[in-house]
Amino acid sequence: MRVEAALEIANDHPAYDGHFPGQPILPAVVILAEVLANVEAATGRAPQDWEVASAKFLAPVTPGCALTLAHEVLESGGVRFEVRCGAVIAASGTLAPRRE
Repeated sequence: MRVEAALEIANDHPAYDGHFPGQPILPAVVILAEVLANVEAATGRAPQDWEVASAKFLAPVTPGCALTLAHEVLESGGVRFEVRCGAVIAASGTLAPRRE
């Protein structure tokens, strides 16, 4: 089942301050943190229970960009995700359950 959600990142999020002055973009780590938080809400699995199997950051996310996340659980138990800024894919990838 595919789940979609809006990601709310404040225009004055502190991550924008140093990344990059004069041309702020949202760091990839913040995007991944938002993905993991949403996947946790949907699956009940905590962020530390996942490994990033793959991730591509395809377009910069600037302040004011309306972000949406779509994700789905795969037959393998992993999760495929896609983050869009409007119609543009900003990031995509897969998460795998952490093996201990």
